[in-house]
Amino acid sequence: MPEQPQTSRGAATYQRILDAATEEFAQHGIAGARIERIVTAARTNKAQLYAYFGDKERLFDAIFLSSLERITNVVPIDADDLADWAVRLYDEYLRRPDLIRLATWTRLERRPAGHLVETHQHYDDRKLAAIAEAQAAGRVRAGDPFDIMAMVIAMSMAWSPVSNVYAASSQEPDDVHDQRRALLRDCVHNATAAGR
Repeated sequence: MPEQPQTSRGAATYQRILDAATEEFAQHGIAGARIERIVTAARTNKAQLYAYFGDKERLFDAIFLSSLERITNVVPIDADDLADWAVRLYDEYLRRPDLIRLATWTRLERRPAGHLVETHQHYDDRKLAAIAEAQAAGRVRAGDPFDIMAMVIAMSMAWSPVSNVYAASSQEPDDVHDQRRALLRDCVHNATAAGR
């Protein structure tokens, strides 16, 4: 287990490393990321980085798993309103495009098929249980809860950095985002409503 900082100064360095590494990995992927650039941006040294994280692979793991925790906690599922959940995911992708880029690099460089992480149950079980409960109550259409969750997430990413058509930016006018939110809300509602 990597060393955790014991002082406020160490905690600040630790956070600078996480921030710099998040940007580096999001931009260049696992193979393309360079420790030298990370420590320069974090205003630290390799020895400190390795003391905290062990190696480049474990540094990426720490960042990526933290991004999964963030999306799970910042945008919790509401199975009774999957359309609203999709819109909140869309907004989080605008705020933090690095979250999607990190997932994309993981898919490209580590896990080209199957679940994105081995510990997917940790991130999915609560969501799947909520969808199953909403299905049992007749509020969400029948179907495999995992497939419904995957479809809603995919719809929320229609304009994300992984889009094959168009990647949205937070710098675009608010009315453009509002139109997308309305379309996304309507499409997800229609796709997931009970009785379909």
